[in-house]
Amino acid sequence: MSHQSDLISTDINAYLAQHENKELLRFLTCGNVDDGKSTLIGRLLHDSKMIYEDQLAAVQADSVKSGTTGAGKIDLALLVDGLQAEREQGITIDVAYRYFSTSTRKFIIADTPGHEQYTRNMATGASTCDLAIILIDARYGVQTQTKRHSFIASLLGINHIIVAINKMDLMAYSEETFNKIKQDYLTFTETLDLKDITFIPMSALDGDNVVNPSENMPWYTGQPLMEALNTVEISNDHNLKDARFPVQYVNRPNLDFRGFCGTVASGVFKRGDLVTALPSGKSSKIKAIVTYDGELVEAYPPMAVTLTLEDEIDVSRGDMLIGNQQQSTLVADKFTANIVWMTEQSLVPGRQYIIKLGTRSVSGSVSLIHHRIDVNTLEHHDASDLKLNEIGSCTVAVNAPVVFDAYKQNKGTGAFIVIDRLTNGTVGAGMITGASNDINQKAVSAEERSARFGQTPAAVALKGTSSKDLAYQLERKLFDNGHVVTVLETPAPTLINALKNAGLIALTLNSTADLADVVFDTDHLSIEDIYIALKAQNIIY
Repeated sequence: MSHQSDLISTDINAYLAQHENKELLRFLTCGNVDDGKSTLIGRLLHDSKMIYEDQLAAVQADSVKSGTTGAGKIDLALLVDGLQAEREQGITIDVAYRYFSTSTRKFIIADTPGHEQYTRNMATGASTCDLAIILIDARYGVQTQTKRHSFIASLLGINHIIVAINKMDLMAYSEETFNKIKQDYLTFTETLDLKDITFIPMSALDGDNVVNPSENMPWYTGQPLMEALNTVEISNDHNLKDARFPVQYVNRPNLDFRGFCGTVASGVFKRGDLVTALPSGKSSKIKAIVTYDGELVEAYPPMAVTLTLEDEIDVSRGDMLIGNQQQSTLVADKFTANIVWMTEQSLVPGRQYIIKLGTRSVSGSVSLIHHRIDVNTLEHHDASDLKLNEIGSCTVAVNAPVVFDAYKQNKGTGAFIVIDRLTNGTVGAGMITGASNDINQKAVSAEERSARFGQTPAAVALKGTSSKDLAYQLERKLFDNGHVVTVLETPAPTLINALKNAGLIALTLNSTADLADVVFDTDHLSIEDIYIALKAQNIIY
């Protein structure tokens, strides 16, 4: 089946050892619907002989049934679009991961959707990738979605871009067409932070310049796609300058050992190095670098190790060990970031979430949305919230100091996720752009208070023979459901206004019904009736 089948059959241990030491390249494919992403991946697997015979036979049979590729041609997209729903629609609807290897490298492919409503899916697939293959249909050139995918690749810090200009067979393998699309793409990306861009003309359906050089395009003297994937230099992509070690676990099995477990995010840590624990600022030297296989002299990304220190300094889970004299790391309770929103319920400034940054989880909120970024045109628009699949530049405020770098400098310490406090689901992903210089002297608005408390401030009057008892029962129910509320038995108008200005719900009794925003008769309504009515009137939500 593969180029290494002989070694597998003669010395399986040697094969496994060789495979273990291969460099891993993660890449994603993205482009417009019908640009040929799935066909390209199928062609890569087919021409590199990474398909089992029974798989190939099944695809050949399905190709005959579908008749989508013409007589005698295999529909290689069927190798990738494995979900029945995807086959029926002719589109990719979720991120699909594929694995294969060559004699020099292991590969993980993330096949991402092309539709705009799946921006969050593409961002998820791209977050761990070293390289992006952006497909362009040679018939149509650079499209809106081409620009969107390129922007997201730039936003997520992907260092290497291969622009695969596909379906060249439908344009008579025209060099002029290729050069025009190349120039259009370079003109657009002048404003993006994309450094290494390679252009390859190809036909995924026929195999031109996918694994083997194309005889139909002798004017193209560059590498075919597979060779480019095999030789692209990714070892220098790791930040080996800034030593960062987020502490995931403090290992204390006995009184004689205290180690700090985690994965090296960037830089190199050596035995004897002076390191500083943040946010405390205490320093010590590395006594040993411990692994399951024994002690090491040095550790670098993405190695998972345990560090022991010469001194008993206070280090806990969520802290970070950094190399000495590397104080570019920031410690703050507020920072700016680009956030990709991933759930139906909109991101609203002031609403509380869990912010997970590395190994540290803290509560916090988006205090300000500076602007929403149109992923199709890159224009900035004013926004009061972020909806599903939207991207915005925001200021994030957390309730305790966190340690971070700018994402462009260090992906491992500059990325975070936003977690809903009630469902524990991931609702957003962020890339830190820097510390916030926003002193935020603007007064706290009523909208911000409403978002924070999940309620509209109001005076709610309860009248009836048992209004006092029911007022305290209603207070308990509202409080237990996360609302900020208090009972006022003999309030003055100024006090009611002060509480409403602070965003609270004030429950008042008979004598103050004329000061209320809404009145309920407790002789005819139960606590549950009143609670439902408050929801219906958007006083609580």
